[in-house]
Amino acid sequence: MRCRQKRPKKKKIPLIESENLKIRSRFLIKSLAEAQCLVRKMVAFGKKLKANQIQEWQGHYINYKLMKKKVNRYAQQIEVGAQNRLYVLMDFAKLLDSQIEKIVLFLLEQQGILASRLSNLREQHDALSQQPDGLKVSEVKEAYRAVGRDLLQLLFFVEMNAIGLRKILKKFDKRFGYKFTNYYVKTRANHPYSLLQQVFKHVGIGAVVGAISRNLADLQDHQGSYISIYDQPASSLTDPVIDSINAAVDRLTNSTNFLHFLGKHALIMQEELPTPSEDHAVDQRYHFMSLLLNLANTFLYMVNTYIIVPTADNYSLSLGAAATVCGVVIGAMAVAQVFSSVYFSAWSNKSYMRPLLFSSIVLLVGNVLYALAYDLDSISVLIIGRLFCGLGSARAVNRRYISDCVPLKLRMQASAGFVSASALGMACGPALACLFQTNFKIYKITFNDNTLPGWFMVLAWLVYLLWLWISFREPFHEAKENIAPLEVNAALLVNEAVESGSTQPLLLNSKAKEEDEDQECDGAEEDSNDIQKPVTSLVLAYRLLTPSVKVQLYIYFMLKYAMEVLLAGSSVITTYYFVWSTRHVAIFLACLGLTVLPVNMVVGSYISNMFEERQVLLASEIMVCIGTLLSFNVVIPYSVLQYVGSGLITFVSAEVLEGVNLSLLSRVMSSRLSQGTYNGGLLSTEAGTLARVVADGTITLAGYLGEGMVLNVTLLTSLFICISSIVATCFTYNTLY
Repeated sequence: MRCRQKRPKKKKIPLIESENLKIRSRFLIKSLAEAQCLVRKMVAFGKKLKANQIQEWQGHYINYKLMKKKVNRYAQQIEVGAQNRLYVLMDFAKLLDSQIEKIVLFLLEQQGILASRLSNLREQHDALSQQPDGLKVSEVKEAYRAVGRDLLQLLFFVEMNAIGLRKILKKFDKRFGYKFTNYYVKTRANHPYSLLQQVFKHVGIGAVVGAISRNLADLQDHQGSYISIYDQPASSLTDPVIDSINAAVDRLTNSTNFLHFLGKHALIMQEELPTPSEDHAVDQRYHFMSLLLNLANTFLYMVNTYIIVPTADNYSLSLGAAATVCGVVIGAMAVAQVFSSVYFSAWSNKSYMRPLLFSSIVLLVGNVLYALAYDLDSISVLIIGRLFCGLGSARAVNRRYISDCVPLKLRMQASAGFVSASALGMACGPALACLFQTNFKIYKITFNDNTLPGWFMVLAWLVYLLWLWISFREPFHEAKENIAPLEVNAALLVNEAVESGSTQPLLLNSKAKEEDEDQECDGAEEDSNDIQKPVTSLVLAYRLLTPSVKVQLYIYFMLKYAMEVLLAGSSVITTYYFVWSTRHVAIFLACLGLTVLPVNMVVGSYISNMFEERQVLLASEIMVCIGTLLSFNVVIPYSVLQYVGSGLITFVSAEVLEGVNLSLLSRVMSSRLSQGTYNGGLLSTEAGTLARVVADGTITLAGYLGEGMVLNVTLLTSLFICISSIVATCFTYNTLY
């Protein structure tokens, strides 16, 4: 008789132990899913560079991996005293020279190949002009487009190498605390035989672009005749290849126009190498009406900020306070905004609609308190009302919505809309104030030039709140969607663990997977600074700020301080020196606000294409300094022409400076600050808000010395900050590229 082998019985798990195991397994599902989701996002630039390389050109790209290894090796050698710092600097400079030479020689070689192909096509084109043939015309046009597509590849090659160079220079500076970038750019870019300029200015590519564009335009078939590009506007040539080439050239050269220049004001940072899947996810979140509501919130908040400026001094006087207390009244909103920006930025990680609803309600309450302060005869209620308004500042949400929920192809337009809405709100606020010159009562509630701005904003926020509730569509959040499919995969592993009575298989599998991923992802040399994880605190955000970023944030502080001193102090100063009425002050402020868009149009369309952004930055700082100097009261009597002229110079120069400053800031700032709560937009908002708080506080403190001292005291502080920012810019000038 054959002995029947007993099958081992499955070990029964006690009920309590089984429940505990399920709880642990659920926790592991969530942890594994979240970890995998985070790993997806934490993609280093080195891996992106490798993934996006054109295989045939692989040996001609910057060897980012080698250079990172070199940086790590230098750090180890210096730590043990095996090498001195001078050797490290010179050796790394030679390595960079070698890498740039490799890139440039390949670039020139490819340009020569494209030029040769265009020359051959030119001969075919000339032959067709003698003997027209519709079929051959189509073939030649397609051949030109093929050259255009190859040129696009070459432009992408240059762009990726330029990004790699910027990143490795930034990494070296941060690792060793040197100003190596300053030295390297100064000695290489300004040399007559500069190879670096070939990478960043891509000399010669413009000629290839022009040849393709002109010949494609000439070959446009209009009933058998060939129309020359000189006989029609260039805009009439609508070819997808040409459009793509122009977009790539603009992106690479940082050339700009009015729309792009406005968009840079928003400091809405984006990833340098976005993936198609990310673009598709953003397309799904896009909703035009929600974007419009987001911009409307921006507009109304700026109106709310500046609508009270012309009457703030009179309102303070009517409540028994000094006229210069208007600095506290205006600045209270900015003080609260310092804190509200942080919690709104954090809230936008989970929702967009709820923060906007909360913002509207808080602003509505704040304006009610502001308006009722007159009948309650309380300066405290007035200031509390403005604090409430500042607690409703959702500008961090406005920026974040555009960054996360607007497709890349529309993001620049949306950013320009954000800036335009802000500028129009700044102009409309004072303009509306001059319309409220009336005085009447309804049920013991006073409506006059002091309270009507508050009541008007109550009505505006009420209408906006209803519109928001009806029309806004909450977009789905990527984090939630990514975790779902990962939980399914993790659940399969956990089920096996539950059935076997142990969580060990799950842990072993995930460890093995981690080891495989480490080998594939070059974990050994991937510096943790390259991992694109969001910053989780202001301390970590501060550590990521290089000297050039700190200087740009300081410049932003300076220009906002200069503008706030001019705007917030205008009612006190013009009343004291020129006995202006509220209407005159409102018209002056509205005219200043209306200069924003025309000035940016001129700078964006012309000046920024003629000069480097760092040149415009330094020139604008000097003009702000000149405007401030001209504003001082050193000649008696102080004239309207002097005040208005110097104020216009200061304001316009500060507006030009803001666009260039934020553009440079987005370029030199770490890509880790492009997402999360403590992002680049929040840092710039905080810098600007603190500047307004300090400026408004200076106006109030200067008032204790007498109204006649307000002008010169505030300007003296502004002048000191301006001169120090110019000095700081000169020290970091060569890092701004």
